Amino acid sequence: MPAVTFTGGTIWGGAAVGDLPRLLVDGGVVVETGPGGAGVPETGHETEVVDLDGGFLMPAFGDGHAHPVLAGLEGLGPRIRACRSVREIQDAVRAWADGNPETPWILGGSYDATLTPDGMFDARWLDEAVDDRPVVLRAWDYHTVWCNSAALAKAGIDADTPDPPGGRIARRPDGSPLGTLIEWDAVDLVAAVAAPWSRAQKVEALRRATGELARHGITWVQDAWVDPDDVETYLAAAAADALAIRADLAFRADPHRWAGQRGELSATRDLLERAAPGRLTARTVKFFVDGIIENRTAHLLDPYSDHRCTRGMPVWGDQALREAAAEADRQGFALHLHAIGDAGVRSALDAIEHVERVNGPRDRRPVVAHAQLVSPDDLDRFAALGVVACFQPLWARRDAVMRKLTIPRIGPERGGAQYRIGSVLRSGARVSFGSDWPVTSPDVLAGIATAVTRQDGDGEPAGGWLPGERIDVVSALSAATAGVAYQAFAEGRRGTLVPGADADLVWLSADPRATPPERLHEIRVRGTWLAGHRVH
Repeated sequence: MPAVTFTGGTIWGGAAVGDLPRLLVDGGVVVETGPGGAGVPETGHETEVVDLDGGFLMPAFGDGHAHPVLAGLEGLGPRIRACRSVREIQDAVRAWADGNPETPWILGGSYDATLTPDGMFDARWLDEAVDDRPVVLRAWDYHTVWCNSAALAKAGIDADTPDPPGGRIARRPDGSPLGTLIEWDAVDLVAAVAAPWSRAQKVEALRRATGELARHGITWVQDAWVDPDDVETYLAAAAADALAIRADLAFRADPHRWAGQRGELSATRDLLERAAPGRLTARTVKFFVDGIIENRTAHLLDPYSDHRCTRGMPVWGDQALREAAAEADRQGFALHLHAIGDAGVRSALDAIEHVERVNGPRDRRPVVAHAQLVSPDDLDRFAALGVVACFQPLWARRDAVMRKLTIPRIGPERGGAQYRIGSVLRSGARVSFGSDWPVTSPDVLAGIATAVTRQDGDGEPAGGWLPGERIDVVSALSAATAGVAYQAFAEGRRGTLVPGADADLVWLSADPRATPPERLHEIRVRGTWLAGHRVH
């Protein structure tokens, strides 16, 4: 691979480095950033010159929380994400079924839960599209599925089926299942009997997904939900050279099988890391602490405003969470905790504090992902406990989900204290950015624009939603680069351009620092390099 020198544009080494006069990479790493002499530097072998054409070169982005396998699989089923009505979904599913008559199960994602007033969907609506085989569609939130009657029957779900401990079966007034299944244990009733995608299909899905991340300037991703079958998919993808970028895998800790699961973690980690050195690691354990606000499963300190008899559905009991987190930490894993509600965030922070107390001090960098609602009493605990807050900036806007589902669930007071990115940064805590793709887009630049403006792509609302939580563009760029690198224990190697760092780079069409905030979303990725090799 030839050395590469970049010229003809602005080169930014990151907030800690500033602008650079030039950049030379060789052998997959940055070798020179200083002014040097005129012309192309000597490297001892062929040197390629990349003319940035007035653009902007910077450290490549990372994605601190995404689900590439799930995102890739969406492309194998009916395309329903863009559908704007139940009828459009029906038409898309019917057309896909007609074009794939031999497929025994129709699996797809992800529908817009705001298309009904309460986010609940009826099996009979899908029956109108396909009634000769099971249909299972995931909602955009990936915590909810919509099934037709054939899928419910295959899973044995009827009026006599009780709600599982960690899930809920939406029901009609007569007690029969509506067709919407909420949270893991309920979703698994259908997932356990559904005909799975083939291994080859999953590998191809992962190939496409990692390629899509590279297209958005991302060279490292935290896969934040890896189950045993996903391990096999990653191993097969590594053998087929199907991973376009680096990935760290977070094993999902399952409260129902933790007793046996904990003994498998280290061996599985070692197996994965041997499969693709430098491209694949498995150093994280993921805990779902709670669910989501939109289906009332996020764990709240006070009851839901529109349903006063519930405070949500915690996935783990507090003591069980603390003990499991401590065991994962003892095995040397980093902790990555999904926490949405303010009680869920408190449980996550309490577990991290417990781990520090029982296992002693070390450089842990635990991650609390999402942190949608944080009690004022817990805000300073992120910095005090060394917690990285991994926000999904595209969620920090007053979109249809926020207007139709979120704020009606929690009321205007709590609704006005969400995604406090600015407050967490000002508290001194570390912040990283992730997409949670396919829940939302992996478009990092769109997320940065939202973090800076707190507006949607149409510039609404004027002045931004919760404008006190806006952050400046350098802080947003840093959260998507150096912040993710810190989360990954890779500072010095990624997230900044210094000699010896991995040559993971992204070339943008314009300098975000010099772009009016309302036009940040217009910037495009023109190129992505992984270890000096162009992957987009």
